[in-house]
Parts: sequence; C-alpha cells; structure tokens
Amino acid sequence: MPKGFTKTLADRLDKISKLSVKEGEDNEIIKEGTVYISPGDKNMAVEKSPGGVYRIKLNSETGKYRYRPSVDYMLESLSNTGHKGIIAVIMTGMGKDGSEGIVKIKEKNGGYIIAQDEKSCVVFGMPKAAIETGVVDSVAPLADISSEILKFIYKW
Repeated sequence: MPKGFTKTLADRLDKISKLSVKEGEDNEIIKEGTVYISPGDKNMAVEKSPGGVYRIKLNSETGKYRYRPSVDYMLESLSNTGHKGIIAVIMTGMGKDGSEGIVKIKEKNGGYIIAQDEKSCVVFGMPKAAIETGVVDSVAPLADISSEILKFIYKW
C-alpha cells in the first residue's frame, strides 16, 4: 500500500466502523477495540513490553520481506508475543504475503485463521496461498468475515 493511502483508508474506515480505526504510530500502546493499519511503505510489528503491554513498532527494513508493509512481518511478530487467541484474516490481494505468518501463528499461538473466499475477492492470490498452507480454519465471503471473527471470540 502506498504512502498516504493508508491514512485516508484508516480515516474512512473509522467513520463507517463501530470500532476505532487508525494508522499505527511507532511505539504506540495498542488499545482494545482499536484497529491499526500499517502506514504505507512501513513494516508494522507488535512487541510485548515488560509488564504485558503491547506496542507497535514501525520500520522501513526489507530483508527477507518483499513488500512494505508486509503481512508476514506483522504476523510473525505477533506469533512471537506468546499471546493466545490471535485471529488472522487474509483478504483479497496478489501474491502469497501472509501465508508464512499464519503458519507461525497457528504453530506458536493456536490462533484462528480466516481467508476470504474466491468469489468475493478482487484478486484471490493471498487467500488462495493461505488456504494452500492447510492452517486456515474458515473460508468466508467478505460480508461474513466479521461474523466469523465473532464466532471465534465467543467460543474462546
């Protein structure tokens, strides 16, 4: 996602969502009920500080990650927090970004993985790659993803 686009996206989603939606800021403490979008051209990680506080860490490194922001980078950082009950949703997009991260979440945290179905995707690449890993728990159309998230939350 390009620089500048993510701020506009976050602002728009914030206006139409019941949850607070914002672009993540470096070293920001993560708050319950808030959705964080990685700024364009930055990788966003989640780190657990002493005392159990979760913070956003932003950087511009590329390393093994082809994209910035990288879904794999973020999901791998989440898998390293030791937090249980992580829900990862892989939605429309090209390539396979996120497929390695969901495997790590499933292995380390026992999370719940949702992939958008082919019919409701603009581009089925990322969800298809996620499904091919064998760790996806649910495949759902875009309109049903929020219901799938709630099902897991209430079960958990």
